[in-house]
Amino acid sequence: MNDEHLRRCVELATEALDAGDYPFGSVLVDAEGAVRAEERNREVTEADPTAHPEFALARWAAANLSPAERARCTVYTSGEHCPMCAAAHGWVGLGPIVYAGSAVQLAGWRTGWGQPASPVAVLPISTVVPGLDVTGPVTPYDEQMRTLHERAGRR
Repeated sequence: MNDEHLRRCVELATEALDAGDYPFGSVLVDAEGAVRAEERNREVTEADPTAHPEFALARWAAANLSPAERARCTVYTSGEHCPMCAAAHGWVGLGPIVYAGSAVQLAGWRTGWGQPASPVAVLPISTVVPGLDVTGPVTPYDEQMRTLHERAGRR
């Protein structure tokens, strides 16, 4: 696990929030530790509810990396993949995932703040992509994400 990459995910999530999107950001890192691609959430600014950064990175990897390269990549992300993004990750054949905050944490925070629930089920990545190496939540990045999501809920 690399703290630098998780810090970048939080920065990307902050950029997304500052642009009017939901606070999510992700980084695709190859086997040598080099960042190959990064993305932030763009659901609001692109008027596309599927414009999640994890989905965008899966599509980028499919178009730009061989299957062997994809399998050796790690996706660092600010929040645990939703079922759509987890499925894309699995179909593309990407390697491990490291996430700051979990989907269960986010659902709990949102409930506690009186916000509406997600329109899709909260499922762990391992349910959607069995056998995938998944790490998270990771402290203190999960708390940083809680703060960003709380800020998002107040706008």
